[in-house]
Amino acid sequence: MGERGRPGRRTVAHVAPKRGAGARPALLVVGVVASALAGWGAWAMAAEPGAGETADASVTAVTQTATATATPSTPSPSVTSEAPAEPSTPPGLDLTTYSASDPSSIWVVVNKQHPVTPLTWAPDDLVAVGSLRLRAEAAEHLQQLLDAASADGVHIGLRTGYRSYDQQAAIRADLEARKGYEHAEKYSARPGYSEHQTGLALDLDSTTQPGCGLKLCFADTVEGQWVAAHAEEFGFIIRYTDDNADVTGYSGEPWHLRYVGTDLVQYMAEHDLTTLEETLGVTGGDTYAEP
Repeated sequence: MGERGRPGRRTVAHVAPKRGAGARPALLVVGVVASALAGWGAWAMAAEPGAGETADASVTAVTQTATATATPSTPSPSVTSEAPAEPSTPPGLDLTTYSASDPSSIWVVVNKQHPVTPLTWAPDDLVAVGSLRLRAEAAEHLQQLLDAASADGVHIGLRTGYRSYDQQAAIRADLEARKGYEHAEKYSARPGYSEHQTGLALDLDSTTQPGCGLKLCFADTVEGQWVAAHAEEFGFIIRYTDDNADVTGYSGEPWHLRYVGTDLVQYMAEHDLTTLEETLGVTGGDTYAEP
């Protein structure tokens, strides 16, 4: 066979008429051509299962002879089909790399169900950034964030970072006195239950609209919009939003950042996760755990 699906060139021998047979050369040529065409037809019918089963024996013989004497053409090169190699992918993030309960871990989860343990724990590597203090790693990345914002013409204000157990107790007591217990339960953590005590959380401020400090309108300020777009690049997440309040236990706070590192930020983004609770498998909610 030559090209797939087409027969090779057929050679038909010239047969001289027998003497005395009375056959004329023109009729002989017609007969040979007819036989060759019949052979072609038989081959085409044989290409389909069951086709050509009633072909005349003489036609079959001519076809076999033509096939046997056909001049073979150069065979097509053999092509080996191989599945494309799968692209290499980096291994998944090990979510047990850091503890979710050790207060010294950058992945520690502190919420109404999980207080800092022990309650009065304090970090030993606090570093000053402007007017506030954070743990060294978080402070380094915050400074990078502030520098990048400044390069874009955005000057972010700083309100508060690390707060000790005693400082949180005083803030909570003051809010309860002014706004009542129910309001304080919704907007301020009890002492020992605040992320600020870990040294990994901070509150930002607006320099263009100071009246939006610690208010939802911070999200609409130049500073708030820049932070929402770029905080993740430096390992920070906006910890509390209205959409995840049922999990975190707090209403939206677009000014509150929490440092978790760029690896976990990337993992959360890739898996469409917005809370540490869901990411690390830790319980949450708006109800405080029984002491």
